[in-house]
Amino acid sequence: ALEIERTGPVIRTICAKTKVAVSIDTRKAAVARAAVESGAALVNDVSGLTFDPELAPFCAEEDLPVCVMHSQGLPELMQYNPLYEDVVFDVYDFLEDQINCLIRQGIGRNRIIADPGIGFGKTMAHNLALLNKISLFHSLGVPLLLGVSRKGFIGKITQENVAEARVIGSVSAALTCLSQGVQIFRVHDVKETRQAFDMWQTIMFGRE
Repeated sequence: ALEIERTGPVIRTICAKTKVAVSIDTRKAAVARAAVESGAALVNDVSGLTFDPELAPFCAEEDLPVCVMHSQGLPELMQYNPLYEDVVFDVYDFLEDQINCLIRQGIGRNRIIADPGIGFGKTMAHNLALLNKISLFHSLGVPLLLGVSRKGFIGKITQENVAEARVIGSVSAALTCLSQGVQIFRVHDVKETRQAFDMWQTIMFGRE
């Protein structure tokens, strides 16, 4: 109830002032249902729609686009010694299996987005391995969403403890993944990231 009380007014206000699609970040069907009633148009679940068995059927019934993210472990424990046999293939296999599961439940592939979950149950080495091989995930056959903005591993690499001061590192990481074909980015510093993307696209493709 508290999550619904906090998100509902914000979603309604944003939807009243912009035509941009609003995403609700939740693992719970009840929260997603209330958010959609308030105007949200996409469900983003950090558990990959594995937490609440009612969420996927609701999204299928409402014909909602969904973002399937990978994370290892519970939120409060996920950064405690995360282990993988091979992080790239382990994350890929999870996303592939879950995408196929959602399709079987009635969510069309054209309504699914995949997110490898940078920083969610992953060490810096895991994050870097995923970013280095992010182009592999295009084989999933769905758009890729990436959230690297201001993440802790950027702070470790750049020795910048203040999250708000990691703009250049965040934009650099996003540009690297843009060059590998990633389509959607979740960022804090929208203006700076858009400027960098515009320059990259103009140089590479002659877009003005």
